[in-house]
Amino acid sequence: MSPKHNRGDRRPRIVFIEPAETQVRVLTTDQTGRLDVALNAIASDPTDVKAHATASALRDYQHNGIRVIFYATALGSILIVTYVEAD
Repeated sequence: MSPKHNRGDRRPRIVFIEPAETQVRVLTTDQTGRLDVALNAIASDPTDVKAHATASALRDYQHNGIRVIFYATALGSILIVTYVEAD
């Protein structure tokens, strides 16, 4: 397989649903910057993020005052963000 078709080089598309969209709209510039870092970490390896405590299909990423709850589509090409929290 050529490097061009290597799945490891592709990052999933990230999509926000309500209420996550609303939560992102009220973030400060600093919080948005930290969220971008978190989303890059998640996109690099979504399977490495721990499962959510109450719903095994959801993943729960927490780092540097940012929390993102999301799930991946069956092929992992899209990450659906369902919740965003920032301190």
